[in-house]
Amino acid sequence: MSATDQTTAAAPGHIWIANQPYLLLSITALCWAGNAIVGRLAAGHIPPVTLSFLRWTFAFLLVLPFAWKHLARDWPAIRGKLGLMIVLSITGIGAFNTLQYWALEHTEALNTLLLQSAAPLVVALWSLAILGIRLTATQTFGVLLSLCGVLTILLRGDFTALSNISFNKGDLIFMVALIIFALYSVLTLKRPAIHGLSFLAFTFGCGAACLIPLEIWELSARPVMKLDMPNLLTLFYVAVFPSTLAYLCFNRGVALIGANRAAPFFHVVPVFGSIMAMIFLGELPKTFHFIGFALVLSGVFVASRKQAT
Repeated sequence: MSATDQTTAAAPGHIWIANQPYLLLSITALCWAGNAIVGRLAAGHIPPVTLSFLRWTFAFLLVLPFAWKHLARDWPAIRGKLGLMIVLSITGIGAFNTLQYWALEHTEALNTLLLQSAAPLVVALWSLAILGIRLTATQTFGVLLSLCGVLTILLRGDFTALSNISFNKGDLIFMVALIIFALYSVLTLKRPAIHGLSFLAFTFGCGAACLIPLEIWELSARPVMKLDMPNLLTLFYVAVFPSTLAYLCFNRGVALIGANRAAPFFHVVPVFGSIMAMIFLGELPKTFHFIGFALVLSGVFVASRKQAT
């Protein structure tokens, strides 16, 4: 049995949604789109390491009561791949999100969305390097098609606007974060065959613990976060939705269909971000929105579907 099969077998197969990878990955994209908006709003109010540390600490405390019995049962399997589990905790939990929040202090949302569109290609490179898995011609076409859709939305239908975009320190930080998360996405396929809640609890707790030295440094170097209602609501949102819910859905989705077929769903994040802008910021839908949405959804469908054998 492969690592993916073992992980799939370890999940609660009697729950309908647990076997719907496209729905799970769509929920993930929705939660992460909200995280980008909230992270940008938090810039200047909550320091990046503090936001990441508290996010994962609260998420760990939220998951632990439900995961405790599974952790006790799965501990021998976790201990058998302890090095890999620590690497997953550092890459997917501690490093990626801290760098993402740091980047949002120095760059615009448009730039990060453009860079995030490269995620499926970065995942493909890591898949080739680590697992020896190549993108098929159909997957490549689907990734490029959805990328065109993302660019159509972000550039408002004017591709000449690419020449007016400038990249800065924040963009470089976010690109490093993206490369790290793509590595996490691929490495999750090598995780031990443990319950999904065991995996979340260990990686959340370990990831938060790895941030303690940086958090101590930040508390001495930057102003401390104010305990006001907007900041507390921000912490509640990031701990529940883009952390607990999104990672549970993402890890299960990757286990079901693999990293390469799951990666095109990164392109759905800016689509949901655009929809949120329409709802919460009052932006009116334009023709380029509908064209872009159609291209993204078509590309994700093509790239993520199972190939005939």
